[in-house]
Amino acid sequence: GFFLQHKNQNVTHNSNLYKKPFLESFEETPLLVAVLTYMGYGILTIFGYLRDFLRHWNIEKCNVAREREEQRDFVPLYQDFENFYTRNLYMRIRDNWNRPICSVPGAKMDLVERVSHDYNWTFEHTGKVVKNVINMGSYNYLGFAENTGACADAAIESTQKYGVGVGSTRCEIGNLDIHVELESLVARFLGVESSMAFGMGFATNSMNIPALTGKGCLILSDELNHASLVLGARLSGSTIRVFKHNNMQSLEKLLRDAIVHGQPRTHRPWKKILIVVEGIYSMEGSLVRLPEVIALKKRYKAYLYLDEAHSIGAMGPNGKGVVDYFGLDPKDVDIMMGTFTKSFGAAGGYIGGKKELIDYLRRHSHSALYATSISPPVAQQIITSMKIIMGEDGTTLGADRLRQLSENTTYFRRKLRDMGFIIYGNDDSPVVPMMLYMPAKIGAFGREMLKRNIGTVVVGFPATPIIESRARFCISAAHTREMLHTVNAEPKGLKFCFIFNATWCFLWQKTFLDLAIIGLSSI
Repeated sequence: GFFLQHKNQNVTHNSNLYKKPFLESFEETPLLVAVLTYMGYGILTIFGYLRDFLRHWNIEKCNVAREREEQRDFVPLYQDFENFYTRNLYMRIRDNWNRPICSVPGAKMDLVERVSHDYNWTFEHTGKVVKNVINMGSYNYLGFAENTGACADAAIESTQKYGVGVGSTRCEIGNLDIHVELESLVARFLGVESSMAFGMGFATNSMNIPALTGKGCLILSDELNHASLVLGARLSGSTIRVFKHNNMQSLEKLLRDAIVHGQPRTHRPWKKILIVVEGIYSMEGSLVRLPEVIALKKRYKAYLYLDEAHSIGAMGPNGKGVVDYFGLDPKDVDIMMGTFTKSFGAAGGYIGGKKELIDYLRRHSHSALYATSISPPVAQQIITSMKIIMGEDGTTLGADRLRQLSENTTYFRRKLRDMGFIIYGNDDSPVVPMMLYMPAKIGAFGREMLKRNIGTVVVGFPATPIIESRARFCISAAHTREMLHTVNAEPKGLKFCFIFNATWCFLWQKTFLDLAIIGLSSI
């Protein structure tokens, strides 16, 4: 077996199940940083209450929705306290999100410039475009978000043949031959008996889990599972129990308890037990411990639902996801789910597995019975990109992109670590969270990076724990080494500005001034 490294997490692992080292790190928040972060949020909250007081007495203009005077005795439609965070914290840094782009979201993109004259309550476009912004935020892992090349040509040809819309569900007259071809290809790509494609990735989870489990069933869900999985589990009416992230001891304890005690009150055996995990966790950059999960699933006779939204196409020597990455048998995963929105540059999702499973979903899934079919050019984009990844286009383009993504991921993670940044996740994960911690850094980091023509995603509470704000970089095979290493500088005498050096200098200065900045910007 191989030595497994996992900083600051007291979890033992069965290393005999792994064929290669499994290296992940989740460094704990330094105590001083945690204290300063809580103090920062405390100061912001105090100023928030002050601003609300001023708004209440019309000393400061109120831009939020309020009850009309004649509705004061009604049950309130707008809950003031529920919107406190949005009003007083999020609004200060809202300019970092929902930025409109006006180009293909490839390795570089163009942003529509916008300004706000009322502290981010409203925006207006200046009519200018910020050109050639390095795109470090899109899930364009293999670089298939492009408007030229084989995929774009095939999609155009498909549009001319089928049109854009289908206008019906699969079970009526929306079942095109291109959909059948797509599902056959997906099943072959995954190495399973059959598959089914859906028009929306989120709905693939939220609408199919209720078809698979119901009352009297138990769902064991990782605490960091995506919102679509959480919604699907809740809609199913099943009992849900959450285990600690990637913690096999926590999962095994829940499995044992479920088998020993059965259902609450009656203590009857559960009708079925479904373990729900993701391949790559998109906010942590971590990989599921799939060999251990499969071993537990087999030992306790449970079913396994694997969401490969971020890992399919991006992981494994053949781009077939975490199953391929760990060298496992796809037949050991009962329900293989993934999306076409990331590595394939398209839209929608799929579920793969045994033929009996897929036939059942065709008859019982809400997504299958009530949702419009995938648009033909989107289906063609998936088919063409998947064939390129599989090498069936007669070129080595797919293998080259997989290799380039792996090299870019290793290089980028190594450079950030060498500079002393705290990086989360697996060493092979193309999702790279870099910890910012303090609330003032969330907005300031995103703005400073945009000044240097770098588009990044910054994330804070409530999407992350309150003391674990971060910037999230998504690496692409389309990124060149120069893009990862250098960006155009602001026109202030410097010709080049290194992405790493710019980030380092900026955060170093802000660490000591954070509390002062929070206080001054709140007045």
